[in-house]
Amino acid sequence: MKPRLVILTEIIAPYRIPIFNALAARPDIDLHVIFLSETDPSLRQWHVDKQGIRFSFEVLPSSRCRVGSYNVLLNRGVASVLRLSQPDVILCGGYNYLASWTAAYWAKRRKIPLLLWSESTEKDSRNLHRPVELLKRRFRGLCRAFLAAGESSREYLLSLGVPASAVFVAPNAVDVDFYSTLASRSRQSSDAARLKLSLPARYFVYVGRLVREKGVFDLLSAYAALDDTSRSRIGLVFVGDGPARAALERQAAGFDIVRFTGFLQKEETPAVYAQAEALVLPTYSDTWGLVVNEAMACGLPVIVSAVAGCAADLVIEGRTGFRFPAHDVANLTSILRRFVESPDLRSRMGAESFQHIQRYTPSVWAGRAASAVGAVVGGHA
Repeated sequence: MKPRLVILTEIIAPYRIPIFNALAARPDIDLHVIFLSETDPSLRQWHVDKQGIRFSFEVLPSSRCRVGSYNVLLNRGVASVLRLSQPDVILCGGYNYLASWTAAYWAKRRKIPLLLWSESTEKDSRNLHRPVELLKRRFRGLCRAFLAAGESSREYLLSLGVPASAVFVAPNAVDVDFYSTLASRSRQSSDAARLKLSLPARYFVYVGRLVREKGVFDLLSAYAALDDTSRSRIGLVFVGDGPARAALERQAAGFDIVRFTGFLQKEETPAVYAQAEALVLPTYSDTWGLVVNEAMACGLPVIVSAVAGCAADLVIEGRTGFRFPAHDVANLTSILRRFVESPDLRSRMGAESFQHIQRYTPSVWAGRAASAVGAVVGGHA
């Protein structure tokens, strides 16, 4: 009889639906997903397409409140929903919700294996806060095993003393076919896509929230450090929105081909990826960076700060892209300059990037997650 896996996770995120669909399609898993909230309107502008969900799920009653600088999510009925779900295994997507702690102690009392879906890395700046680390340590003690989001997450868990036998790697994934198909269509009608969003003929692209901690001002400074001739040959496009947008637009006002598209839904982003020279993610702190997966699925080279959790898995230096130290504007400028001066990098590295991302699909994630569930149910972890 296949084990009943209950996943407890925050919101119905568009990028999670494909991996949960893949897991639900497996013959060795009986999946049910409990979402703590449908969305977070203060941070997300996603359209939630419930028609694309092909797994059993429910959304808990919830409310949000501010406690200092923290956005606290409160839920009702966690224990009741878990009891009705009858899990053999619980996979908890984080420790930073009260519902997660309720589930952890509920599972402990019933001797039900608890897995932590861990995305934290050694380079994540949030690991510097001692109270956070104390909470993590306590929660880790309640877990039977861990599902790491990639190699950096795995190394971090091992550095904390977690036994290697208890760590399973299921690398973060997006629907590669979805992005590659839409990007291909966009390239066939490139003029229409460029006209709709006022895209330059050549450009670097950033996709994500416009906040300082994503390094967006460093990217603009690195672009500004290019000579006038280089900037006339290649532009810079920011896709997204956020509190730093107004200041960023003011700083970019002197450059002819810097564009701001605003927030785009996932169906709209492949058109921007498809026409770009490379994706740039200059983040100061990011447990993964799924926009890198998306860009690679669209056949793009990627330029990623070394602190991003995905860098160890996805960036093969000089082949799928380049890494650089976060905050290092001069280093980033030199990488941008290489693309300006060598237009062939786009096609050569983009092709290798596309091939590499085929190893990071929803079905691969689902297979690794199913292996972790099988191991804890079988008593091997």
